[in-house]
Amino acid sequence: MSSDRTHSKASSTGDGAQIRIRIRTPQQPLFSTGRRVWTTKDEEQEAAKKEFLDTMRLLEAELGDKPYFGGESFGYVDVALVAFYSWFYAYETFGNFSIEAECPKLIAWAKRCLEKESVFKSLPDEKKIYEFVIQLRKRFGIE
Repeated sequence: MSSDRTHSKASSTGDGAQIRIRIRTPQQPLFSTGRRVWTTKDEEQEAAKKEFLDTMRLLEAELGDKPYFGGESFGYVDVALVAFYSWFYAYETFGNFSIEAECPKLIAWAKRCLEKESVFKSLPDEKKIYEFVIQLRKRFGIE
């Protein structure tokens, strides 16, 4: 499968397709910009924070006032995105910003997802992810 096949399952309905495309692109903005938040400093980190928060705002706009991305029920997009929630504490700590201050509906959505036992039991603890990132930063010589 070619890496440029980014929209093979995207619907043709507006922003929902845009979100599926952004999640599946080779650049993977959520992951790559999040990683740059904790692996860079100064101007490069500021640019990464801006790009990361822009992606978060796009997701929050798509979520709107719905309880889940698919509407009233927890679905595929929720499963795919909620996995990133465990990394938010590390991003915020190393980047010195608050996702909740920028995207309160998105954080409320993540907390709603965590009320589901299957989600709660599946995600790693955010403090363990933070400790893992500290180790990675040391290994990469960022500390």
